[in-house]
Amino acid sequence: MDGYTPGEQPQGGGFIKLNTNENPYPPSPRVREAIGRCATDDVRLYPDPMANALRDAAAARYDVSRDHILAGNGSDDLLAIVLRACVDPGDRVAYPVPTYSLYDTLVAIAGAAAIRVPFGRDYALPAALAAAQARVTFVCNPNAPSGTFVPVDELAALSEQLPGLLVVDEAYVDFAGDSALRLARERPNVLVLRSLSKSFSLAGMRVGLAFGAPEVVAERCKVKDSYNLSRVSIAAGAAALADYDVMRQHVRRVAATRARLSDRLRDLGYKVAPSEANFVLARRPGSDQRGVYEALKQRRILVRYFATPELYDALRITVGTDDEIDALLEAMAEIASSVPPP
Repeated sequence: MDGYTPGEQPQGGGFIKLNTNENPYPPSPRVREAIGRCATDDVRLYPDPMANALRDAAAARYDVSRDHILAGNGSDDLLAIVLRACVDPGDRVAYPVPTYSLYDTLVAIAGAAAIRVPFGRDYALPAALAAAQARVTFVCNPNAPSGTFVPVDELAALSEQLPGLLVVDEAYVDFAGDSALRLARERPNVLVLRSLSKSFSLAGMRVGLAFGAPEVVAERCKVKDSYNLSRVSIAAGAAALADYDVMRQHVRRVAATRARLSDRLRDLGYKVAPSEANFVLARRPGSDQRGVYEALKQRRILVRYFATPELYDALRITVGTDDEIDALLEAMAEIASSVPPP
């Protein structure tokens, strides 16, 4: 099998890093205070195995009870827990593609059968997804790497057609206008995953949340690692959820920059899907973008290039600060002027 390939993490400084969808703005000051309080002799002790302080903060924020929530070491941990609990070798796991490529890796680890259903050009939910009749169906919403959003009513209709679990991966949902969280409250076969990495600026803390029916959450708990979040991560996540306004301020700034970035990329001749995430997918259909990616890297600007048949003509670009995006756009304009059109 091929392992998952994360976005490049440069070991030296001086890069404008627009390749891994991190938030360009710092977390709430309450997070820094919470981390400081954890820097005590108590780190010799194991953390709470159920991360109850974090679950309670999430329950208060999202108006559910604690038993509807499972905490994970990022949403990647929660994805692995779902497959560990639900899938036997040979079982079907379905998802529309292109999407988050970690799904492929996790399905291979589980020995399951990946049913990869192609998106159309508009990234609408493929009708064939329900026909797969999978044990687990993943929908990344907003989708990575396109940033596009499937209406929640369509996800509700999909859940009614499935024999197994629908997992809605909402890592980027705070940058969107809606959420499937209400489905997790209402439907026993829907699990909604959230991450504090993106909107809450906690990528380095690795904090994820799963929301679902209490009986579904309880079964997932049986197969999680004993202590899957550190004391520091639990404290940081709870503090971030308690200071929601800071997150919303950052989301508004990112959304404004995202709109400007999309418009400028279109001026440069790219097709840009309407994004409801903290990144955009910029395409030149039929034109390999490896050269642009490498030219940007030479200028110490990192974006994400996928060397796959589905995405070789695209760049995924994280929405950074306005200054970072200005530098990116200036560099891309220079590169475009030095390369003859296809």
